[in-house]
Amino acid sequence: MADVFISYAAEDRAWTGELAAGLQRNGVRVFFDECSLLPGDVVVHQLEAAIRRSTHGIQVLSPVAVHKPWVLQEYAALLDASTRRGLRLIPVLHSGVDIGALPFAATRLWVDFREVTGAAFHDKVGELARVIRGEEPAGSGESEAMDLRDRPAPSPGPPAEPSFVVCYARPEADYARRLLAALSRADLPAWSISHLTWGDDVLWTIREQIRHALGIIVLMSPDAEGSADITREILEGQRHSRPFFPILIRGDRHFLLGSTWHFDARTGALPGHVELDQLRRLTDAGTPSAAPPPPTVPAPRVTPAPAAGPAPAGVRLGALLAEEEWEHADVLTTALLLRAVDRLESGWLRRGDGRRLPAGLLREVDAAWAEASGGRYGFRTQRERARPASARHRDFLALSLAYGWRGSVEDAVSEYRAFGGPDRPPGFFPTLRNPQNERYPDWYDQWTETVLAVHLRLRAEGGIV
Repeated sequence: MADVFISYAAEDRAWTGELAAGLQRNGVRVFFDECSLLPGDVVVHQLEAAIRRSTHGIQVLSPVAVHKPWVLQEYAALLDASTRRGLRLIPVLHSGVDIGALPFAATRLWVDFREVTGAAFHDKVGELARVIRGEEPAGSGESEAMDLRDRPAPSPGPPAEPSFVVCYARPEADYARRLLAALSRADLPAWSISHLTWGDDVLWTIREQIRHALGIIVLMSPDAEGSADITREILEGQRHSRPFFPILIRGDRHFLLGSTWHFDARTGALPGHVELDQLRRLTDAGTPSAAPPPPTVPAPRVTPAPAAGPAPAGVRLGALLAEEEWEHADVLTTALLLRAVDRLESGWLRRGDGRRLPAGLLREVDAAWAEASGGRYGFRTQRERARPASARHRDFLALSLAYGWRGSVEDAVSEYRAFGGPDRPPGFFPTLRNPQNERYPDWYDQWTETVLAVHLRLRAEGGIV
C-alpha cells in the first residue's frame, strides 16, 4: 500500500480532510496529522518520520498555504525527499491559488481541484488514488499538462522504453487519441503528454522522451504553428537529431519542418500501411542512437504540400536566447534566414540566396545573440575571428577552425546532437546548421554553402555587422 504525506495550511483543514478520507477509501495509506498524530507525540519527530516513510507527498496549495511558514518548511522537506530518493511530489491546487507561487512545485504536473465539487470531486480523488497506487490511468493529467509552461528542473532520466513521441496542440487532441490508438494496434510504441500523470516533472519528462525518441510525430496546424511549446519540442528533437514524421491536420506545414516529407491528413485520415511500415522500420532499427534517418520514399496518398507558414509569434529568438537555450536558438536562427529567402523547403542557402538576405534581419539576429551572450556569440564576434575571402572550401575550413566547429582540418564534424553544448568557445554560435538536412549524404556541402552565403553577405557593403 502506498504511503502519502499530505501537507496543508490549518485554514484548509476541512477540505484536506475530505481529500484524505477519499484517498483512504480508495486504498491509499495517508498521513494526515489531524488523524495520524496521537496525544503526547513530538510533532516534529512524527512529521519527519512520516515524510521518510512516504513514497508520495501531496502539497495542498491555496492562497493561504503559500504564505504559511510551517507549510513552506514541509514543502522544502518534501522537495528534498523528491530530489534525494525519488518521492513523487504531487501539487494539489485548491481555492484559486496560482501554481507559480511555488516555482519548484510548478515543474511537476499538478492536480487541479479548483472549482471541483460533488461527484466530480469524488471521481477525481479516485483517479488520483489510482495514480498513487501505480495504475496511472491514461490521460489523467492531459488537461493540466496543456496549461503547464516550461521551467528548468533536474532531469528524471531516460524513459524505460523509447517511443514515437506525438506532439500536438489542444485542438488536435481528438486526432492525437485516434492516432495513438492506431499506433498501439500496429504494435508501435508511442508516447504523448496524455501519458503524463500528476506529480511528473513535465519539462524534463517531455525532453527526455524526445531526446530518446524513435521518431517525432508532429501534428501540424495553425495552432501548432503558433504554439511556443510545440515549436520548442520540434527544436529539441532537431537538437538531438531525431527523425521526424510530420502529419498535416490543418493549414500549412510548420516552418521548422519545411524541408521534411509529411503525411497529409487534412481529410482526417490516419496513416495507412505504407506510413506505418516507415515507422516500423525505425522501430526495427534498434536503439535511438543507432536509428537511421526517416524514409524519404513518399506515400502514394499524400497530396502536394502547401508552403510552410510564417514563423510563429509564440517563440521569439530573443526568448530562447534569454533562457540560454543556445542549440534551440541556433536551429531557429537558421530557419529564420531560410524563411527570409523562401528556402525552407530546400533547407540550405546558395550564394545567390545569401545576396538576398535582408541586412536588417542579419543585424537583428546578431544583436540578439550578442546581447544574450554578453558578446560571446553572434556574427560580429565571428567576424572578429575570421572572414571568408571567397566562396572556396578552404575559406569555410578557416571559418570552422576559427569558430571552434572543429579542432583541425582533418577532424570530422559530428552530427548536431553532439556538436553544441553549454561551454562552446566564443564565436561558436550561430552555426547555421540545419539538423533536418543531415539525413542526406550531401548535408556537409549544403552547410558549407549556407555558411559561405551568409558570411559573404555580411562582408557586403563594407560589413553589415
